[in-house]
This record gives sequence, C-alpha cells and structure tokens, in this order.
Amino acid sequence: MRALLFALAGLLFVSGVSHAKEVKLAYVDMQRALLEVDDGKAAKSRLEKLKKERQSKLDASQEELRAMQKNFEAQKAFMKPEVLQQKQQEFAQKLQGLQMTYATLQKELVAEEAKETQKIFKRMAKILADVGQKESFTMVLEKTESSILWAPKHLDITNELIRRYNAGEGK
Repeated sequence: MRALLFALAGLLFVSGVSHAKEVKLAYVDMQRALLEVDDGKAAKSRLEKLKKERQSKLDASQEELRAMQKNFEAQKAFMKPEVLQQKQQEFAQKLQGLQMTYATLQKELVAEEAKETQKIFKRMAKILADVGQKESFTMVLEKTESSILWAPKHLDITNELIRRYNAGEGK
C-alpha cells in the first residue's frame, strides 16, 4: 500500500514538474547553519556550560561512591554478616541513585538541546521560505549525509541563510 502511495506521489510530482518552465533547486546544510549562526553558537555555549555543571555534580557523587566502596572494602572483613549486608544494600542503592540521576540529566540535556534548536530551525524555515519564493526555487532540499550525496556548490544557499539569520530576518 505504501509503495503504491509513493509511486503515485512520484508520478504526480514528475507530471507537475514536467509542466513547469524551469526546475530550480537549491540545498541548505542545516547542521552547518545551526553551528554557524550567532544564536546557534550561543546555544551551544549554554548547553556546554550546563553539561559541565551537571558533570561536576555527577563526578562529586561518583567520588563519594568510590570513597564509600573503598571504606567498605577496608572494613568488610571485620563486619558482622547483617552489617555487611546492610552496607552492600546501601552501596547498591546509592549506585542505582547515581545511575538514575545520570539518566535524568541526560534526558534533560537532550530536551534542552531540542528546545534550543527548535527555535532556531523555526526561524530558519521562515527565512528559507522567503528565499525560496523570492528566488523562484521549485524546491529547497536539506543536505544530509543520507540524502544529497553531491550537488554543485552554486546550489548551496547555506551561507545566504546564515547571513540573513544573523542579520535578524525571520523573527
């Protein structure tokens, strides 16, 4: 069923394009643009700072856990079985807590990155729509490793997107 839909969409696209006077394409490297616009650089800096802050907290907790384990190993030969079991449970709980904290912090970082990039990409989309209309492009494609393997450099409008974004367009 899906194959039929894709074939039909392709047929409609080809027949629609064949009636056009000229097919005019362009492409943009959104990843590069994200890394090179001023807001992208600022977002990356904020995210790196946040990551370092959280990593230092994790490192402190990890060091506390190592000290606890070292202390436990030094004293375990002299502990009663019930105390030994209690200390092992405490260690296991702290380790599990550290692992959960790490997972939570990773999710928060991913969510924060998505929030930052979404704002930038939304603004870029407005700029690209404007460029596409003004330049009469039939289509503007995104350059990724899996879609555009090669295209002439003159079709790349990434620099134009970055310039317009940094100039304040699309707000």
